[in-house]
Amino acid sequence: RLERGLIQRVTALNRFIEDVYQRQEIIKAGVIPADQILGNAQFRAEMVGLTVPGGVYSQISGIDMVRAATPQGDGQYYVLEDNLRVPSGVSYMLENRKMMMRLFPELFTLAIAPVAHYPDMLLNTLRSVAPKGVAEPTVVLLTPGMYNSAYFEHAFLAQQMGVQLVEGVDLFTRNDAVFMRTTQGPKRVDVIYRRIDDDYLDPQAFRRHSDLGCAGLMAAYRAGKVTICNAPGTGIGDDKSIYPYVPEMIRFYLGEQALLENVPTYLCRKDEDLQYTLAHMH
Repeated sequence: RLERGLIQRVTALNRFIEDVYQRQEIIKAGVIPADQILGNAQFRAEMVGLTVPGGVYSQISGIDMVRAATPQGDGQYYVLEDNLRVPSGVSYMLENRKMMMRLFPELFTLAIAPVAHYPDMLLNTLRSVAPKGVAEPTVVLLTPGMYNSAYFEHAFLAQQMGVQLVEGVDLFTRNDAVFMRTTQGPKRVDVIYRRIDDDYLDPQAFRRHSDLGCAGLMAAYRAGKVTICNAPGTGIGDDKSIYPYVPEMIRFYLGEQALLENVPTYLCRKDEDLQYTLAHMH
């Protein structure tokens, strides 16, 4: 049930992100107020009309789940939040599993699913979205650098996948293509697994004074000569103000009821929810 529910949710979220940057049908249908999307700080006008590989904006999604007590004692799973921009934390799961196997080997006589193959699955996913015509794509992991709180994970995943860990200064663009500097000279980059926020990706497109990204990266992306995972602009799908609408997205795009429920949430733009919230504040 969890697997089916997560596939359903991530599919609908990707459809939503594609829609808001292309046809905006969900806005026209009045399902989500236009200002909730178009006035959102996570909406990136630079992505409007831009086609991404396979229509998939978030190749790697992190859905946070919680389990609540029920009178029956079996517990019910709820989705606490969606992470579609630069989900982090999987390296700690992998390291935790290694430590648990070392300290409590008796637990693993039970039917516990393995997780050690995650880096292989991640690399296969990244390779699968390479630009058309690239048979053997070069994948890199773009990090803000060693002072970032998640740098351990960046280095860990790059090492586990066998790809280069790069910073913005290691990359440059030429003729709308991205290259990395190596001791053997420039090497073409096909897929960038980015672990930095949109604002810092490209000083020519976003924050002018960013030293963390690569100038000209968005031009190369628009030209289809490099794939960025996850795509810029995915933040519109995991913004907290959009979260309450995900069950409605599932109905709108997939014609299905949500298999996984949101945590009960009140929208204070609705008068009845506002009155309830004010009456129950302590």
